[in-house]
Amino acid sequence: MSLKLITSTQNPLVKQILVLKEKSRERRKSGLFVIEGQRELQLAVQANYKVEKVLFYPELISEASVNNLVDGNVEYIEISKEVFQKLAHRDTTEGLIALAQSKSHELANLDFSNDHPLILIAEAPEKPGNIGALLRTADAANVDAVIIANPKSDLYNPNIIRSSVGCVFTNNIVMGSTEDILNYLKDQNINIYCAALKASEAYHKQDFKQASAIVVGTEATGLTEEWLNNSTKNIIIPMQGKIDSMNVSVASGILIFEAKRQRNFN
Repeated sequence: MSLKLITSTQNPLVKQILVLKEKSRERRKSGLFVIEGQRELQLAVQANYKVEKVLFYPELISEASVNNLVDGNVEYIEISKEVFQKLAHRDTTEGLIALAQSKSHELANLDFSNDHPLILIAEAPEKPGNIGALLRTADAANVDAVIIANPKSDLYNPNIIRSSVGCVFTNNIVMGSTEDILNYLKDQNINIYCAALKASEAYHKQDFKQASAIVVGTEATGLTEEWLNNSTKNIIIPMQGKIDSMNVSVASGILIFEAKRQRNFN
């Protein structure tokens, strides 16, 4: 292990990490992003992300433990308590912060291992917490892909990584414009089921066993007309309370797991 030591919060690398955490423009420009925590780092490594640097605070994680997390040509750097507290978002970061190279998430990269994929599509999600929750739902259901249409947030926003508990690394994620995604779905003969309040049929009466995309919009405005007008079927979760909607990740979970139930959870 090639080992360095950083004790000053004014160190250039410390400043770089802080900027990468705060500014999506810098993440896009450099192609780098920040990972905090052992579980998140392990998931990124398993997903073949290229890790460049690993910073660790030895009071919380040993040098030997760090060395077992990442193989390959990685720079390991020991940091002081002051530096760790400056960089870490939370105490449960477990003394570990890493820099990794981002991946491409172009629609053209999408590839499926079966003829009847199940896809979760989210149109223009903005809140990192909601995006993270959607990715956790997608991971739990082991969907074939997550597509983000007209993305408003950087996928490598630390709040998305954190709220997804690392599921940003476990899912097959692509992004693109609504127009391009609709064209792709139609070219691939994938049925489009849009969650909507109007002109909709109950979700549990649909047949999700064929290639299917379940599409959800924002909690504030729902899906745009472009999606609703191009759907195979608009679907709804019948509400039995006083309000007519629920959290988007909860709704997605209900819809996705109904599709999985119909497929006998295969």
